[in-house]
Amino acid sequence: MSENKIIKAIKDKGKTMEAEMSFFDHLEALRWHLIRASVAIVIFTSVVFYFYDWIFDTVIMGPSRPTFWTYRMLCELGAMLHRSGFCIDKINIQLINTEMAGQFTLQINSALIIGITLGIPYLIWEIWRFIKPALHDKERKAATGFVFYACILFFMGVLFGYYVITPMSINFLSGYTVSTKIQNLFSIDSYISSVATLTLATGVVFELPILVYILSNLGVLTPKFMRETRRYAVVIILIIAAIVTPTPDMLTMTVVSIPLFVLYEVSIVVASLVEKRKLKKEEEFMKS
Repeated sequence: MSENKIIKAIKDKGKTMEAEMSFFDHLEALRWHLIRASVAIVIFTSVVFYFYDWIFDTVIMGPSRPTFWTYRMLCELGAMLHRSGFCIDKINIQLINTEMAGQFTLQINSALIIGITLGIPYLIWEIWRFIKPALHDKERKAATGFVFYACILFFMGVLFGYYVITPMSINFLSGYTVSTKIQNLFSIDSYISSVATLTLATGVVFELPILVYILSNLGVLTPKFMRETRRYAVVIILIIAAIVTPTPDMLTMTVVSIPLFVLYEVSIVVASLVEKRKLKKEEEFMKS
């Protein structure tokens, strides 16, 4: 009996060691995926740092100028509608630096933010390469195009945030005053932070269909639930639009909220497709 116990203990120990080795092998594989993604981000950041003068003047400071694409389109829209007040001739924004090394750290931080933004597609691809071997063939087929759609949605959100939400917010906040005795002088850090937050946050929000797809596969969300809660979603979207673009006019809120409504409807379609696929699998299983 004692020999059997010893043999069993050795086998159990062997299984435990094998599981531990498998766990550490996975950690090692994940580490290399993350290292490659980090190298890509460093490369993007270095390129941005090299061309920083043009990027800062054209991209970062673009929304602070009346000649920015969004303001010109608004002016043309006003002309088409024969309405005044759409053209923006001046943006009352004055930027200052209050720290000795402020402009140096500004260049490094903003270059890193843009580098991370450009490197996100490669990061998603590396994570997908790490997850893919653990999936079954059917799961791989179901997730075909995951990286492509996730990247497309992210950059659509980034562009929408940069060209719509950011300039509208800057135009409103730079001219908003509580009292004429208070002069608006914005630190460059505050400006960069606002542009980055509004742009990247919108990119993340545009990933809603991907999130719904994952939650639907896990059984957390259903298209029926999303349709029944549509009225609450409308209220939440309007609140988000009001917070992100704190302008008093309805036009701005409408411009911001319409893409969010479309995203929600697309998410319902995605959840419906997932549900239909699950029902089809269940029918095939019952027949077999």
